[in-house]
Amino acid sequence: MLYHVEGTVTDIDVNLVVIDCHGIGFALNASMNTIASVTKGNSAKLYVCESVREDAYELFGFASKEEKRCFEMLISISGVGPKAAIAILSTCTPSALAMAVLNDDVKTLTMAPGIGKKIAQRIVLELKDKLAKEQAGMDFGTPAASVALPNVEDSSARSDAISALMVLGYSMPEINRALQKLNTEGMDAEQIIKSVLRAMMQ
Repeated sequence: MLYHVEGTVTDIDVNLVVIDCHGIGFALNASMNTIASVTKGNSAKLYVCESVREDAYELFGFASKEEKRCFEMLISISGVGPKAAIAILSTCTPSALAMAVLNDDVKTLTMAPGIGKKIAQRIVLELKDKLAKEQAGMDFGTPAASVALPNVEDSSARSDAISALMVLGYSMPEINRALQKLNTEGMDAEQIIKSVLRAMMQ
């Protein structure tokens, strides 16, 4: 099983990046966001998800673990295949996708080519259902799940950010460890999400 591929970018095409790794060229299907992060002739490291079907073997590459995580969640939803997931991730960053789900923002998801209203509604419904089940099984009174909130406005932003991060599959202990490193006062929910994701990568 491939986890990541690192080497020189030898070719870039529509939704495709080719990385030469010790003389072997790996063709990786990728979102426009990932493609925008690499440059032909430069070194790059992409996280990999393999798709194996009877008629095809494809590799999908991602600039971040968060984007890969989103891809894997999206393809777990009935009716959302790898190509559709890549289309969504070409129009939404992981943080934007999480906020779209949290806010029932079907319109943002339908901006992706080939994603109709019904599929977008299913994505929102299933990911929110997943979030609800995770929250129902948590004890918010424990120290591990508690987060000090400076004021009502910051509390609302943090609460939304935490819910969105849970949509992305992160646990409360993971989120809290990252939040403890940050000063999020004055940030909106999406800024907090981005800061937490950066902190988790450090």
